Amino acid sequence: MAGQFILLVFVFFMVLAAARDAMSFTIPNWLCGALALVFPLAAAALGIGWMDFGLHIVVGFVALLIGMALFAPGWIGGGDAKLIAAAALWFGWPDSLMFLGKAALMGGILAVGLIMLRRFAPASGLPQRWLTGTLLADGAPAPYGIALAAGALWTLPESQLFLLAAG
Repeated sequence: MAGQFILLVFVFFMVLAAARDAMSFTIPNWLCGALALVFPLAAAALGIGWMDFGLHIVVGFVALLIGMALFAPGWIGGGDAKLIAAAALWFGWPDSLMFLGKAALMGGILAVGLIMLRRFAPASGLPQRWLTGTLLADGAPAPYGIALAAGALWTLPESQLFLLAAG
């Protein structure tokens, strides 16, 4: 029961990150930090051993390096880089690879969807002031936290975490 609750906490934080990114184009540091700090409790609740726990830590660190490498040229935001690391910490090896692949696919779908919506928005007759500062504003950033959350939620049911919580 505790394992299932802890997965709900993960889902809550990922959905909250997506919502915050969609509304403000930022993912707060406290949110990524909370995800990382709750993981040891999740590991204990799910019965993850010390070796596997250490592997989760290494995967999270490598994911942070990957996120920083994507942030440096401006391909993703800083909050996105930290959210990648926090989610990868939870998934561990090899589920993080599946998470990253699915998040990348969802990012492509998000980008195409935003392009289509942004082309349609001016023709919709909505006043430009209603679009300014929103997802539909021309030139607005893509809130990649949405794709990361979607990739995490898509990966979760097939993950080792889910199997441990269900078992």
